[in-house]
Amino acid sequence: MNIGISGLAAYVPPYRVQLEQWCDWTGQQWPKMREVVGASYRMRGQQHSVYTMAATAVLRLIRNYDIDASEVRFLGLGTESSLDNSAGAVIIKGMIDSALRAEGRAPLSRACEVPEFKHACLGGVYAMKAAIRALACDGRGSKAIVVCADIAEYQRGSSGEPTQGAGAVAMLVEEDPKLAAVDLAASGSASDYRIMDFRKPMMRFCGQDRSETHQVQDYPVFNGKYSTTCYIDETLHALADMYERRGIDAAEHIRSLPHIFMHRPYRRMPENGLAVAWMWALAQGGAEEHAELARYAEPAGMPVEAVIEELTSQHDVSALADADHLNEDAMPLTMGLIRAFRASDAFQSIVLDKLSLGSERMRDLGNLYTAALPAWMAAGFEEALERDLELEGQEILTLGYGSGDAAEVIPMTVVAGWREATARIQFSAALDDPIDLTQAQYEALHDGRAVADLPQPKGSEFFVARVGRAEAQKFQDIGIEYYHYQA
Repeated sequence: MNIGISGLAAYVPPYRVQLEQWCDWTGQQWPKMREVVGASYRMRGQQHSVYTMAATAVLRLIRNYDIDASEVRFLGLGTESSLDNSAGAVIIKGMIDSALRAEGRAPLSRACEVPEFKHACLGGVYAMKAAIRALACDGRGSKAIVVCADIAEYQRGSSGEPTQGAGAVAMLVEEDPKLAAVDLAASGSASDYRIMDFRKPMMRFCGQDRSETHQVQDYPVFNGKYSTTCYIDETLHALADMYERRGIDAAEHIRSLPHIFMHRPYRRMPENGLAVAWMWALAQGGAEEHAELARYAEPAGMPVEAVIEELTSQHDVSALADADHLNEDAMPLTMGLIRAFRASDAFQSIVLDKLSLGSERMRDLGNLYTAALPAWMAAGFEEALERDLELEGQEILTLGYGSGDAAEVIPMTVVAGWREATARIQFSAALDDPIDLTQAQYEALHDGRAVADLPQPKGSEFFVARVGRAEAQKFQDIGIEYYHYQA
């Protein structure tokens, strides 16, 4: 069946941290930060939670695409920022139904499935795959909505602090899609347990006081160098699975792709991921591909035979998951080669050009975890429309990744009518009217303290009105969020 994506809609909170200013606050180097990480990121306000952001994005999707909500029989939430260990997408459904009824419109179908998908940054991709499978099986003739929403927070002073972010992206999935058809049969998957690669054990929540802020502080346990190694290794395994399924040449396929969208925790990560994927593809090839690889390796003083052996060997990345080895590279020759490759013309054509669509807009978002990939797709389609590019019939490769560790490579084909569907995304509008935080406002908001002078959002959105605290025998609502819609 021809099933795919027909629409996208985004929500990001207005509170913005400019990384140039953040560098002044923290004594970091702005030129390096700009090249490696980006320009700014968004922060959740005291009134925001992962559910309010998700609901606002879904309501925008319904309005922008004039969706008959009664036809939606699947509402999937992808997130790693859940605040409830029981309910998930049904919380969003409740907010949406209330807002639609207030407008005199039909709510989401009572027969709507409401699953939540959690696997670090890959939960949204898993939700999309589940939505497509549902429409292909028992949900034929109906519609599905997938929403990816997260709050990325890191401890102040940690290496992850400049890669924070918050936001949500909703996707309309249906038969005969208007934006891009998704080919799950030609996709690639990979997974492996990495022990300590970006974990969030529940004991982090113990003893947190929510009297001043509604948001639980959700700092991950992570090791930056090791997480990068896991990202690259799982990307290669997912690509290998896809190429085996499709029976096509890796280097030839990567050359042919006009645009690629990857999970993007910060600017440099997908660049390095695609660069290693290209080296790997050349290593899998014949004499011509090996000769090209030699042109990159020899100026760097690396014997090409050793590079090829490293790229085509299996690596036990989990063996690096201890304090003595976390800073080691599983593929040291390859990572050294990438540093030399960045200076070549081929790096521009194979990596930067293929990742360019929507890339500049993403520099102002930060890390959105599950929403990072669909946000980049939304930004890319919008830029293609503005530049009057022709995408119809082109294959676009998407790569989702979730620490822990798993990856999904999914090819999509842009369909006729993509321009009309793209015109309704309104991604740039979702970034309008930012509120730049002062250092004092940022630190207070980040640390969960009240910020008396914080301006309130002007746009239409859901927010947390209060959090229940009752624990009596006759009535309990401790930790339950109560929501309100501000028109």
